[in-house]
Amino acid sequence: MIPRIPVSVDLVVLTVRHQQLCALVWKRDRSPYEGHWALSGGFIQLEEDLPAAAARVLAERAGLPGAPVHLEQLRTYGYPDRDPRQRVLSVAYLGLAPDLPAPSEAHMSWQPVSSLTTMAFDHRRIMLDGIERAGAKLEYTSLGAAFCPAEFTVADLRRVYEIVWGRPLDPRNFHRKVTKADGFLVPTGRTTTRDGGRPAMLYRRGPAELLHPPMLRVAG
Repeated sequence: MIPRIPVSVDLVVLTVRHQQLCALVWKRDRSPYEGHWALSGGFIQLEEDLPAAAARVLAERAGLPGAPVHLEQLRTYGYPDRDPRQRVLSVAYLGLAPDLPAPSEAHMSWQPVSSLTTMAFDHRRIMLDGIERAGAKLEYTSLGAAFCPAEFTVADLRRVYEIVWGRPLDPRNFHRKVTKADGFLVPTGRTTTRDGGRPAMLYRRGPAELLHPPMLRVAG
């Protein structure tokens, strides 16, 4: 008899809040791993495909219905002992979001990833894989802007890169690179003084998906 293995979708939803990279998690109130932080997730329903299941979990379990979250499939996790109750396959999705209001589900919260040193199941490994994927995507795609509001300054975008990559960047060099990358940023014609000092130009995300030239991380 062919064994039937349950399949779940788990979400690594990342944002930048209070100058920190944060993940959307909840604290388990039951065994196993009672009291541990966990990613939001749920089992795939028979009539669903994977993207639909991820969107449902984002809305119903993560408490972010209609939120402007970029979702993409991360990878599949199928270690036999990842869940002590039974074997479960997990299809993980990575979500990138601007700083959003608190989720509608009271049990969910944004926590700094630096504080999530112990998590339920293999969720820390999944989260770290998601963080690495996000850092890599910032090098060659326009997804850095997914962490920003609809209109943002170059300084706002630079802080996203610095926080996700975990290193400071030269402001002038960064400004030159992002404004020269074809289709990355589109000027709105408006300015803001919210950072103090001189008015800063506001931009929105342009049509480009890939960056030419790419924004390469410098080792060190």
